[in-house]
Amino acid sequence: MSVKEDRIVRTDYSEIMQKNYIDYAMSVIVSRALPDVRDGLKPVQRRVLYDMWELGTRYDRPYRKSARIVGDTMGKYHPHGDSSIYDALVVMAQDFKKGRVLVDGHGNFGSIEGDGAAAMRYTEARLEKFTQDVFLSDLDKDIIDFEPNFDETEREPAVLPARLPNVLINGSEGIAVGMVTSIPPHNTGEVIDAVTALIRNPDLTDGELLGLITGPDFPTGGIVVNKKDLEEIYRTGSGRIRIRGKVEIEKGKGGKTNIVVTEIPYTMIGSGIGKFLNDVAQLAESKQAPEISDISNQSGKEGTRIVIECRKGADVDRICNLLYKKTRLEDTFGVNMLVVSEGRPETMSLRQILEASVDFQFEIAGRKYENLLTHELEQKEIQEGLIRAVDVIDLIIEILRGSKNRKMATDCLVMGQTEGIRFKSAKSRKMASRLMFTERQANAILDMRLVKLIGLEIEALERDYEETLKKIAFYEDLLENHDSMAKQITKELAAMKKEYAVPRRTKLEDAGEIVIEAPRFVEEEVVFCMDRFGYAKLLDSAVYDKNRESCDAEYKTVFRLMNTDRICIFTDTGKMHALRVSEVPARKLKDKGVPVDNISHFSNQNENILYMAPMSEVQDSELFFATEKGLIKRTAGSEFVTGARTIQSTKLAEGDLLKAVIRSDASEQAVLQSAAGFFLRFPLADTPIQKKVALGVRGMDLSGDDVLESVYLLGGPDDFTISWHGSQLSLKKLRMAKRGGKGTRKK
Repeated sequence: MSVKEDRIVRTDYSEIMQKNYIDYAMSVIVSRALPDVRDGLKPVQRRVLYDMWELGTRYDRPYRKSARIVGDTMGKYHPHGDSSIYDALVVMAQDFKKGRVLVDGHGNFGSIEGDGAAAMRYTEARLEKFTQDVFLSDLDKDIIDFEPNFDETEREPAVLPARLPNVLINGSEGIAVGMVTSIPPHNTGEVIDAVTALIRNPDLTDGELLGLITGPDFPTGGIVVNKKDLEEIYRTGSGRIRIRGKVEIEKGKGGKTNIVVTEIPYTMIGSGIGKFLNDVAQLAESKQAPEISDISNQSGKEGTRIVIECRKGADVDRICNLLYKKTRLEDTFGVNMLVVSEGRPETMSLRQILEASVDFQFEIAGRKYENLLTHELEQKEIQEGLIRAVDVIDLIIEILRGSKNRKMATDCLVMGQTEGIRFKSAKSRKMASRLMFTERQANAILDMRLVKLIGLEIEALERDYEETLKKIAFYEDLLENHDSMAKQITKELAAMKKEYAVPRRTKLEDAGEIVIEAPRFVEEEVVFCMDRFGYAKLLDSAVYDKNRESCDAEYKTVFRLMNTDRICIFTDTGKMHALRVSEVPARKLKDKGVPVDNISHFSNQNENILYMAPMSEVQDSELFFATEKGLIKRTAGSEFVTGARTIQSTKLAEGDLLKAVIRSDASEQAVLQSAAGFFLRFPLADTPIQKKVALGVRGMDLSGDDVLESVYLLGGPDDFTISWHGSQLSLKKLRMAKRGGKGTRKK
């Protein structure tokens, strides 16, 4: 077999794909999507904060361009594209997403309504004081492990020395491969209380912990309405939290009532607010909440304020329940407390997260005070050497003056070697051979300035030595006594609580299932308006009265009716469509209506509307029908009172179309006009009253291809003229004839 063949590794594709997929999945889970339980940060967040610390963007220093921070982070620690880094930076600066913001953003960092942040070249940022105190303090004391970055040219922290369980305070959301994390934010003061209590008593029950962390505390406030489920959620690490927005009832103008949303559910952040406004508008248009007259978003720097205006006498409680049931004003937050613990993804309970935080506190505190103890022991050694040196300072000066170099002086101070050194006397040489300082003490003596020999300086040295001995005793007690360390950690936690605790924003309660009662329908007069394009709407009668002239000029069909009525739509196919008034949307004066064919069975492609009227008006009247082939009849309006959506209003012969439907009176006269210019005037009383299933009788004798073109009903003493071939034609001057005749031709 050749050398080339020796290098071939034979394996199944399935094995390779399985191994590579698992490697990829674990990389996404651990290195990108899930937070570490110790500091509650994802790798990109940790790298951004550490880079800002390295750049010196402290809370008390000037802001730096976000582009500089993003570029530095990408070049040193996170080679995954600038957008993911900037997105992480932006989120950490948004107080409506984080329980405690970690970055102080300057500029446009987005809004609660979903507006995006400005480009990174326009915004600036620096660390929050909270971040420096809780996440980045003591980084210089070797209390955490550092690891190589992606190209091994830098070193980055494996975890930040977080003093509080940030995974609870700020929560976390992330989608990994095959798993998702969703942890709600909590109140800082309550979390500190729980950690403190667990340090003092590790045997606290879950119930006692829930007495301290009562539930999530969302930055948008709101109300958690299933408080009874929280114990199970925190015990298992997963579940569903129901959140409601907070509403207030205010008095509006004219005795009206306003429902004001002052706090929204956490899940409504972003595009959810716009969808909520649309959903409320739909409830009003669909008559599910007819009491709602308007909705506006008046939110600003002062906070959320969405105003829902209701009509006078509205049932506010019912409307609120409808908003909770039909919109995202009540929503569900899915909890899955999945975190990275000891390098593995794990769904942890509230107790497990708190215990992991406590263990981490003892770990970093132990390393911190171990390093501080080592430092103080070194100081003690140096101080003891200096104090001893002061007592024999003349001998040391004699050694220094007699030595040829620093090494000769150091060897004499450390090992008593006197060869090559000039002494004033044998006694001095003998004393020098007995010095035996440590190497660290010898270097400190050699570096000591002569000013230290002043009396006050010597006293200060002795005081520093006493202080060092106290620190050593304190650190040794902390490291050797668990209770002492616990007391020290809780003392530091108490100081953090005093500075950073804030009042709870989210209320917790148990609310029953929402029951929506049928709306109390208020009968009132409205005005139906339809323009020449077939767009229809309802107007408030008072609004119409104030704008009668403009409405009559703009709309082709306008009539008053009660909102409990139905609208009869007669078309040229002989059909009558009945439309409920409640199905027509109520609109403002300048708002556009909806196509009438969208809310009825009428099709504007195959049918043309001839006549529209309220059913209450039709049923008490008489209708005159005329077809293209000259057939006519009168029909009692009571025949068209029906609950059906569509009925046949008259029978038509094959190939015939209905030409006119007009409300009539037997005392009137009818004028029929053909396309060929024949006019026939006759008493309307000559037309028989027939059922809607009848074809009708001959109204006009049409010859050849001539068809009926227009129908006029004349009543009263007033003249009735039409424009005919450029001149005015008085219909009342036409010769009176009998029904069924040919009529008189007008050229």
